[in-house]
Amino acid sequence: MSAPARLAIVGGGPRALSILERLAARAAGVPGPVEIHLIDAVQVGCGRIWRTGQPDWYLMNTVAGEITAFSGPPDTGPARPGAGPSFAQWWDMTEPGHDHANDYAPRGLYGRYLLFLLDAIERHLPPSVTLHRLVATVTDLRKEGEGYCLTLDDGREIRVDRAALATGHARPRLSGHLRELQRFAESDPALRFIPGGSAADMPLSAVAPGSKAGVIGMGLTFYDVVAALTVGRGGRFTESRDGLVYLPSGNEPFLVAGSRSGFPQPARGRNQKPGGFLHRPVFFTEELVRAAAGSERLDMRRHLTPRLMAEVDFVHFTAVLRERSGAATAEEFAARVRAGGGRSIAELARHAVDFGLAGLPGLDFDTLALPFAGRTFADRAAFDKELLAAVDADVREAERGNVDSPVKAGLDVLRSLRWIIRELTDFGGLTPSSHRDDLIDWYAPRSAFLAAGPPLVRLRETRALIEAGVLRVIGPQARFAADAGAGRFTVTSPQVGGAREEVETVIDARIPAVDVRADTSALTRALLRRGLWSEFVNGGEFPTGGLAVSRSPFHPVRSDGRPEPGLHVLGIPTEHSRYFTQVVATGPAGWSEFMSDADDVAAHLLRPADLNTPRPLAIRG
Repeated sequence: MSAPARLAIVGGGPRALSILERLAARAAGVPGPVEIHLIDAVQVGCGRIWRTGQPDWYLMNTVAGEITAFSGPPDTGPARPGAGPSFAQWWDMTEPGHDHANDYAPRGLYGRYLLFLLDAIERHLPPSVTLHRLVATVTDLRKEGEGYCLTLDDGREIRVDRAALATGHARPRLSGHLRELQRFAESDPALRFIPGGSAADMPLSAVAPGSKAGVIGMGLTFYDVVAALTVGRGGRFTESRDGLVYLPSGNEPFLVAGSRSGFPQPARGRNQKPGGFLHRPVFFTEELVRAAAGSERLDMRRHLTPRLMAEVDFVHFTAVLRERSGAATAEEFAARVRAGGGRSIAELARHAVDFGLAGLPGLDFDTLALPFAGRTFADRAAFDKELLAAVDADVREAERGNVDSPVKAGLDVLRSLRWIIRELTDFGGLTPSSHRDDLIDWYAPRSAFLAAGPPLVRLRETRALIEAGVLRVIGPQARFAADAGAGRFTVTSPQVGGAREEVETVIDARIPAVDVRADTSALTRALLRRGLWSEFVNGGEFPTGGLAVSRSPFHPVRSDGRPEPGLHVLGIPTEHSRYFTQVVATGPAGWSEFMSDADDVAAHLLRPADLNTPRPLAIRG
């Protein structure tokens, strides 16, 4: 090629950097110049979510030793595409004298690591490759001949041959109950409604000290919001003989939190696993699930869930035996179970009986995720007593670790099984009704709640804040409503006697669900309007909200049902076409599914121009 191959990567976070890293690793073999535009609206190299300027109280929920942004481990040479330190190794180099493998880092620190990767990529680009870093918002993308024209928010236009989009979390248009709360806040200057999203982007400084604020949801964003309004207001935690104690600054609001469960998201177990550890499944494999289903299209509750729960219970039972009878007995049990090859789920129960575990119940997702379901409490004191006892129990299990605690060990397996669930469910692998009811509505929220929680310090902090009178959990089945008569929002729980609080502010501490049709981004609206993007509708029956994409290399599916061959999309916009896309790259050895996806996109971006033709779709529904 005499003219440069012109490429664009829209988005500057981990997905975008992984594509760039693989482009750089492959570019040495390309017979001609390559020009790459890396574009992000906030900070090129780490994006909005991981930007380096955010406060340190926003923590990651994966230990540093499990994360890498390089597609290969370090060697004797410098950090470069294909060979570089894991996040923990880099952290150790920047802060020597401490092993950070099992630490939870501030998000801004991970952003610095991503910038380290970006600098390493640029230093080692072949002479034929030019990289342009652009801080800008892409507001439009249209076809222009065999290529594309990108319009930036300052009016500039960039013409490219191909583009990859890794745009991350969207800011959707509000509807339903949330829109009602927003309208109520707009009717009175004394009220405020803060929509869901990243806590670092929320206008939390506008929440007045001493005021009352309701917090919807008690997941990961809840912990961020609470940290910003407590430690971020000058409060501090200190250890005492009785546990962690919170010392208020006086600048905090009074927080009233609520969710369906009435329980803050459980903590991750203290990490006891070496970097790169991956559970080797026995019962829950793609081959066994498909063999059991035969010619039927997969239904999650019938074909996946029984085997998935058997896998969880296998690890749970093994940990119980290790606790009761020692490592040798646990290893013997595990060996006998593995010898059966996982073909019969009933074998697990039979071996459990043989090893003295008759009657031991398996882990029940509904009970664990909704611990107060069906219960009523006479008053606030009765509920608080049960809540704190449950928090203490979770802290104890988390402190035992993700190997020694039978509960945390079993739940931690869910993280290792994500890739198998992807293989079985991505691209319309489930029937439309099972996709909606079983995967999206039932399994995904329970798995995320139980297996993707915060570091255990967050649970200890939550207890201390409740004891200090700064935080109140209203109770299960929390309801947030507008009370025009009182001129305030109300927060109530029907399961706790007298549980009612009036608040001036409501904060939605949840990450909005993916819905391309509700996305307020000018770029998303333009791509849908031009027919270059379309929503994935499973089986013609279930509009999922996610972007329809082909299988690798992940072309968006146009409104006419054909793939757009010069475009690629990775990450969160494709959620529901694919499963659990909101991850960072894990595995210190580097080569994970995350990297494999990026490499497939990079290879296609660099292919010869005469191969720029559509390929058959490989998407069901």
